[in-house]
Order: sequence, then C-alpha cells, then structure tokens
Amino acid sequence: MVNAARRLFAGIALFALLAGCAGLPPNNARTPSHALEDTAATRLGQAIAQRAEAHPGQDGVYALSDGREAFALRMALIEAAQKSLDLQYYIWRPDTAGQLMFEALWKAAERGVRVRLLLDDNVTGGLDAALAALQSHPNIQVRLFNPYANRGLRIADIAGDFTRINRRMHNKAFIADNQVAIVGGRNIGNEYFSAGPGTEFVDLDVALAGPAVRQTSGEFDLYWNCESAYPAERFIAPADATQAAQMLQAWAALAHEAPAQQYLREVRETTLMRQLLSHSLPLEWTTARIFYDDPSKVVAREDRADGHLLPQLLEAMGKPRHELDLVSPYFVPGEEGTRSLTALSAAGVRVRILTNALAATDVAAVHAGYRKYRKALLAGGVTLYELKPVLTKPARRQERAEKEERGEGHPYGSGGSSASSLHAKTFALDRLRVFVGSFNFDPRSARLNTEMGVVLESPVLAARLSGIFDERVPDDAYEVRLASDGGLEWIERSGDGERIWHNEPETGWLRRTWIRLLSVLPIEDLL
Repeated sequence: MVNAARRLFAGIALFALLAGCAGLPPNNARTPSHALEDTAATRLGQAIAQRAEAHPGQDGVYALSDGREAFALRMALIEAAQKSLDLQYYIWRPDTAGQLMFEALWKAAERGVRVRLLLDDNVTGGLDAALAALQSHPNIQVRLFNPYANRGLRIADIAGDFTRINRRMHNKAFIADNQVAIVGGRNIGNEYFSAGPGTEFVDLDVALAGPAVRQTSGEFDLYWNCESAYPAERFIAPADATQAAQMLQAWAALAHEAPAQQYLREVRETTLMRQLLSHSLPLEWTTARIFYDDPSKVVAREDRADGHLLPQLLEAMGKPRHELDLVSPYFVPGEEGTRSLTALSAAGVRVRILTNALAATDVAAVHAGYRKYRKALLAGGVTLYELKPVLTKPARRQERAEKEERGEGHPYGSGGSSASSLHAKTFALDRLRVFVGSFNFDPRSARLNTEMGVVLESPVLAARLSGIFDERVPDDAYEVRLASDGGLEWIERSGDGERIWHNEPETGWLRRTWIRLLSVLPIEDLL
C-alpha cells in the first residue's frame, strides 16, 4: 500500500514537472525576410512570361493527380530555381521521397539559391539530424511552426500545454523563384508520391503560374514571419562540418539504392516529364485566388472566427444552384454542416460526397466522428460514397478481414491504414468553380488547425472532378444507402455485378467495435 502511494505521488510529481517545463521561450530573435521580387529574368520567369503574354491577368493551372508527376514537378522546379525556394509543409517524412528532396534542396543552395523551409513541428520526429545539416548551409533557413519545447520528451508539452500543441499548421505550399507555386493536399513522403510499397494516398495538387503565385508567397511570408514560427536553431543546433558531410553521404547513398533508382526511372518516364522537356506542358489559363487562415488562429480563442479560412471560402465559392461534388478524406460535418448539406439537397441541388471507407481510412477516430451523420445525410437526399482500399489485392483484403474476425487484427494501431487511402481535399460547384487545398471538412480544419487552398474559376477542372463522380467513383467506391430495416448498406459495383454489404465493407468485428466505442466519446471537437 505504501509503495503504491509512493508510485502515485511520484507519477503526480512527474506530471507536474513535465507540465512546468512545457513553455516556449520568447521568439524575439527571428529576422524577418520576404519573397524575392526580382525573379522575372530567371529561367522560370522567362518561360512563364512567354506563355502568359497571351493571357494577361490570368493564372496558368495544371492539376497534379498522379503522385509520380507531383514529385517530378517539385524536383524539376528545385533544379530549375535560380533565386529562391520557399517550402511550407505539415509533414516531411525521412523516407525515399523526403530524403531525395532534402538532397535536391542542398544542391540548390550550393548553386546560390535561397531556401526557406517552414515545417510544422508536430510530425518532425526523426528529422532533427537532417534539419541540423540543412540549417548549417548559409543559404538554407529552417523554421519550426508551433514547436515542441522538449525535443526528447514531447509528452511534456502535451501534458503542460495541450491547447497550444493541439493546434497545427496544416498548410502546404511550394514556391520556386516566386514564379511557380504548388498548393493542395500533399505533404512530403512516399505515400503522397507513389514512391513505396506501403499506403498510397489518392491526392491532388495544382501548379500555378501567374498572380496567384504572389498571393501564395504572401501567405508564406505571413507564416514565416509570425510569432509561432521559430528559427530551428533555437531547438536544434546546426550540424558541424563533419555531421553535415555524413548526412550528405547518407542522402547520396540512398539515392543510389535500387528502390530509389527504380522510382527515379519511373518519375523520368512520366508524361509530365516528357512535356516539361519538350516545353509542351498544357496549362489552363483562368482566375485563381489563394485563401488561408491567419497564423494567429493557433493562439486565438476557438470561438473567434475572424481571419479564418472557412468563412472566406464559403463566400468565394458561393452557393451552388445545381450541383455540389465534395471530396474530403476526413469528413465530419457536424450538426450544422449536416443541416446545410441536406438543405441544399432539399432545394434541388445534387450533393455528392466522397470520403474514406473504414477499410481505407488512415485515421480511425475521424471515421468514428463521421459515421454518426451518415443516416441523416442519406435521409436528407445526400449521395454518399466511401473509397475502397482500391490498391489492395482482393485476397489481401479478405485475409485482413478474416484475421480481424478471429481477433488477431489491430483495429487502431496506425489508425486503420490500408494500401490505398483518400487524401485529396477538393470540391466543385455547378461544374464552374473548384477549390483545391489542405482543408478537410471537419472541426479540426474549421477551428483548430491553419489551412490554405486555391479557388479556381475553372469549368474544365470542375467538370473533370464532377466527371470522376459520374464515371469512376461508382466503381472505385462503395455507395452508402439506407437499408429497408433502417440500417445502412454498402453497394459495391464491379464487372461481376453488384454486391451488398450489411456491415462496414472489408472490416472485421474488432475494428467495427473499436469505431463504435470511439463514436460515443466526446471527442468530435478534436477531430
């Protein structure tokens, strides 16, 4: 009894100690910097100017739905840059894609290119050595957004400063020479660029050339210079010459390994690379506008909406009259969102939504938040589709489900990830206007995290997205319907006809039970 009391007291004391060590130091030593304006004479600037001459005031747009093409364009822009590279990401994996891009950034800095790298600090575990090497270069600056004060014991920040730690920078932006930008849903890692044997995300970015690039640079500068963006050297000492050389050797070695070489061959063979080499990349010229949360969102009260992306986005997109097609991997509409969507349907608007099936999601808790709104959405006339784990072979899907039925599977672990998972965040109105960005339709994106994206006056891209709902989604996703007994059923279509599932498809009882348990917890505001 005495020992138990001592252990309890020690635990309480440790928690109090951790909480007391979680504060961030003042961030008053940072030096402001801004996007370079004198880049018109760069190779990128001249190439864009030649094509933009016939489209004054408009933006050239290229949609990046293929992962290898998305990686190819980023690497090509890094190699082409002569003045500056500004990169802003929520996740940067230390895997093949991430390390190949780190090496490319170092080589750009060696050419004299100024590199600014802004990373949210939530998922930087395992990156400290690489970031130390990068910031040892005089042409590379690294900043961490909303950083953890305790690098080796992050639970101290979670215990003592949860409200701050729970708010993250989810923005994704890539800007080369202030002439070309890429915005959308992709982070940096194998799963975003079809670069490895694991989970592959179905995702979407758009490349931009024109006035929207300056808007993207304005967003980057606002975040780079804000109080929540700390110079990385405040927490990670720059590498010395020996340590930097060792990291460069590691990057070079990885680039010569067989998996990386095979991937780079596949990248070189993409249609986009052939078009870049022949100067024939097709661009749609239209109007693009960048929207984003103010970075103060991570320190402001949750009930304050000034400077938030969502109200701006709704105003910019307008109210649909005929059709709304929405793609969101993490979809938790809440009661208000459910009312809005069903009201649109009642007014005669066709509303179609694509999100992840439980078997495909990589965040099980979000699925638990979404599942409680399905019946109300369907009863209100909304069409619901849930993406299959399409890249998993049927035999592997069946094997995994059978294991879960026997109680041998792990229903949460990595969150229920599968071989393929939806990650794109986009929606189209009336086949005229489309949004592409980082914003998920869930409470976290609306109230906690910072987000960004682009609104395109693009009948071409909007019709393309709606066409995918017409032609591909019915085969690539389950259609969710209300069953005659008041429950749900999932319709799976294939060349063999239709199959009706009466439980979450391709999952076992263990995972479904876990999701039901999660769905009754009061965690929706965190999702």
